Amino acid sequence: MKKLIFLSFIVLLSCSPATTQTKSSKRKGKKDENPQPTWLSAKPEDPGYYNGIGHATKDGQNNYIQEAKKSALEDLVSEIKVNVSSTSVLSQLDDGKGFSEKYQQMIKTTASDDIQDFEQVDVWQDDKNYWVFYRLSKQRYHDIKEQQKSDAVALGLDFFTKARESEKSNDPITALGFYYQGFRAIEKYLADPLRIQYQGTDILLTNEIISDMQLLLDKMQLTVSPSQIMINRIVAQSGQTVIAKVVDKASQKPISGLPLLVTFEKGAGDVFPDYKTDGNGMAKVLLTKINSRDLEQTLAVKVNVLKFAGDNPSDIYSLVAQKIVVPKAIVGMNVQRPVVYLTAKETNLGVDKPNQEVANTIRNFLSTAGFEFTTDLSKAELAIDENSNSQKGVISGSIYITYATSVIRVSTVKGNNEIYATTLDRIKGFSLDYERSSQDAYTKLLENLTNTALPEMLNAILQ
Repeated sequence: MKKLIFLSFIVLLSCSPATTQTKSSKRKGKKDENPQPTWLSAKPEDPGYYNGIGHATKDGQNNYIQEAKKSALEDLVSEIKVNVSSTSVLSQLDDGKGFSEKYQQMIKTTASDDIQDFEQVDVWQDDKNYWVFYRLSKQRYHDIKEQQKSDAVALGLDFFTKARESEKSNDPITALGFYYQGFRAIEKYLADPLRIQYQGTDILLTNEIISDMQLLLDKMQLTVSPSQIMINRIVAQSGQTVIAKVVDKASQKPISGLPLLVTFEKGAGDVFPDYKTDGNGMAKVLLTKINSRDLEQTLAVKVNVLKFAGDNPSDIYSLVAQKIVVPKAIVGMNVQRPVVYLTAKETNLGVDKPNQEVANTIRNFLSTAGFEFTTDLSKAELAIDENSNSQKGVISGSIYITYATSVIRVSTVKGNNEIYATTLDRIKGFSLDYERSSQDAYTKLLENLTNTALPEMLNAILQ
């Protein structure tokens, strides 16, 4: 019996490797059922096609098929090169600072929306990955692009013709609008020399549109009055008005309906940016706040060519618009520091404080913000009154509680109009005696003052 058991054990041992090998073979067989295609290891190179391979990971939450398709299309588009002709407007506008590269990147970003007739060659997936292979016939792509370009040129030429007619009718605003629409029609082809016949003359359409826009703008004269102003940082007290005016250089006829843009060129503040000239070719600049401490600041007023594209100009037009020289005028501003007269009373548990911490904090904050202080009320523009005190609270065990309160009011000296008021009420302090508890309350009050009340006060003053 023992001999029989021993022989059975030997037989089992001898069979085990064979069984393992069989399972291994089966597992290998399963892998062979889903072999990776060759295009995964090496991207196909076919001179007649653009190829794109996309991938997405299956994480159980994403739409991996759409992600892979988008990735493949982007990869396909990356193979399409934009060749810049030496006679194109893009070549003429390039200044060696990456202008052409920026344009080409914009074209590639939007190219996937225009790609047509690409085909899905193959897909491959496993438990964690999904791959897709696209291709696009280069000849088919060329044919489609040529037809699109032909349609765009026809539309661009129509707008160009209307723009020329508007110029002859002395309507520069309508002309600029048509020039923009002509540009918009052909902006995807700035790298190409769009050579056409126009009224018996051979022209490069894109070049001609940009050139005509520039020539039309060169005929305009933009001035500001006054061109130099003295202004207080408290703008409301300055009473300064700046008027921008645009006329035709030759005839001095006012140009109405022209969009203008006003920005800080030096310094910082709040100025209403967008204007349109009225029937007299004028626009009143609205400056509401000066944030910078600089004593010399400037505003730039210029024609806003982006407005001809509406509120959402294309990235390409925005890029090209930077190269167009527009009429511009500068307003120089000598900024006066507001003068403040400060009165303060501070007590600590009913006793005058020798060190007026709250008043000093206000003075330091406003001085840093570009204000000046005076001890002569007649020389001041603002009067600030500060009153602070601390009071004893209850004793809880060994802890003494104190409350600090500060009332701050800001008013104009001329007219005595209150422009800001705040109360930091009953800020609680804790310590082992009332003196240190009062100091703790004042410390917390000063933190509140610096972080919240003083920025609010500054904002109210400068409005």
